[in-house]
Amino acid sequence: MAPVAVQTASTSAGTQVAVQGVTRRFGSVTALRDLSLDVAAGQVLAVVGSSGCGKSTLLELVAGLQEPDAGSVSVGGSADRRDSCAYMPQRDLLLPWRDAVGNAALALECQGISRAAARDRARPLFERFGLAEFESARPAELSGGMRQRVAFMRTLLAGRPVLLLDEPFGALDAITRSSMHEWLGQALVAEPRTVIMVTHDVEEAVLLADRVAVLSPRPGRTVAELDVPLPRVHRSVSDPLVQEVRERALEALR
Repeated sequence: MAPVAVQTASTSAGTQVAVQGVTRRFGSVTALRDLSLDVAAGQVLAVVGSSGCGKSTLLELVAGLQEPDAGSVSVGGSADRRDSCAYMPQRDLLLPWRDAVGNAALALECQGISRAAARDRARPLFERFGLAEFESARPAELSGGMRQRVAFMRTLLAGRPVLLLDEPFGALDAITRSSMHEWLGQALVAEPRTVIMVTHDVEEAVLLADRVAVLSPRPGRTVAELDVPLPRVHRSVSDPLVQEVRERALEALR
């Protein structure tokens, strides 16, 4: 498949994440081969591709949970990535015996902050992100969208400059996903971070990201990088530019 012509997004803010010529193997299976990506500070990059193309492996490499077999991965210019990245897996992994604010505060407690102080620091996010009345609710009492918001707050509270989101809305129904797209766009305006998000949903990628990277089937490599030349907040699927980028991404996937 020939790479789609791309316009490279501006990196004037400085490169925050650099993936250079990365190959990752698991026994006889090559998950990623010679993959390169740069993400500028403050950018949101969405990575799309078919199942098994190495999207989640890419996130774990950036997070420092795995090491490449070839090539290099750095965050903020350092190969020691774990202190710079907060990773949000596909499942929310909320602890059922903790209330919502206790789940969100867990990231701070893991850093040695007392439980009471961590909860005090978590509470303002509940009001900001529309969950002020649900601080004391257990996970079983929350909707899927609410649980994902709590999981996202926990990820933010880790205080890392880079957020790695693995299919954050994959388990939600279409109506809830749509509302969560708008919510996440607003949340990243309120709490700016450098973000790499993987998704199967091309439309979701175009609605949420500054750039979309398209990976080939396994072994994954970058076949297209597409700018989304619109502000992230209040994008619409009916916007001609959104539709154009979506079609170019789908063309690259084919």
